[in-house]
Amino acid sequence: MEAAAAKFIAVGLAMLGAIGPGIGIGLLGMGAMQGIARNPDAAGDIQTNMILAIAFTEAVAIYCLVVALLLIFVA
Repeated sequence: MEAAAAKFIAVGLAMLGAIGPGIGIGLLGMGAMQGIARNPDAAGDIQTNMILAIAFTEAVAIYCLVVALLLIFVA
């Protein structure tokens, strides 16, 4: 019984790593909107770079999810 509780605590701690990417994606979106507002002609380049940066940032959150799933189903 105690091992199961410890496993769920570990899963919760593993998912805390998703807080950083969430904040990072928000900051990326904010910066992109400010950049487009200041220079609308560069919207295409800004949007392309923003989407690429969001994909890399989201990869960190996916790693946290994979670790959490491994802890639940394998450990």
